[in-house]
Amino acid sequence: MSTAVERYRETLRKTKDWEAYLKKESRLPGPRGNLELAHAAALEGSKEVLAKYARLEADRAPENTPEVFLAFCGVLGLGRFLAEGDEAQEPALRRLAGDSRWRIREAVATGLQTVGDANLTRLHQIVRAWLRLGWLEQRAVVAAVAEPRLLVEKTSAVSALRILDRATRNLARGGPGSESDRRVLRQALGYAWSVVVVAAPKEGKAALEAWFASNQEDVRWAMRENLGKARLRKLDPKWCAAWEKRLRAAQRTRSKR
Repeated sequence: MSTAVERYRETLRKTKDWEAYLKKESRLPGPRGNLELAHAAALEGSKEVLAKYARLEADRAPENTPEVFLAFCGVLGLGRFLAEGDEAQEPALRRLAGDSRWRIREAVATGLQTVGDANLTRLHQIVRAWLRLGWLEQRAVVAAVAEPRLLVEKTSAVSALRILDRATRNLARGGPGSESDRRVLRQALGYAWSVVVVAAPKEGKAALEAWFASNQEDVRWAMRENLGKARLRKLDPKWCAAWEKRLRAAQRTRSKR
């Protein structure tokens, strides 16, 4: 754990008015909230306090405000409690995965990763169930499993590949939900594959090659995005270049029809 998180944890233990302190040090409004402080709060906070923060809705805690930082800390805390075995927190996280605020959705994905740190099998059980839900819930799934520290073991990486494959299949099939939410999932798939493929190159490249043949535009977009990621280019530059060339040729052929 970073030194900054530990320092914030020490400070919070001595702080009486958490709400005032968290809001003051949130760095919001701004492009990046104080993530180290948020993690410290999630680790130090009581279930009562963090659950109260997590219940702050968008009307009371709009995006890019100190108030949404409180909600962010609370949602991270829900992930911590779920990781500690409190299964009652899973429905709350599932609901918040569909929140209108992107910071809250990020907190859900990060909270799920905390579950993975404690029990990766449990994380994968949870997210497989979420793959039957809407676009934003599936985006949380994709973001949660595409985390390098959770892909160290080969079996874990292969399991994550199967999860991404299911999410991509859902994207290709379409379904109910807004187009904007669908794009959120598409964007996540546009980087997540490259993260997981690096952890399981043989299986990952084979899975990607199967999707390169898709005629669905969202899937083609996501696959092209992954080919452009530096991590994948570093893994196998010749493979990336060859497939980029083939996909460009296929795109030209489709355009002429």
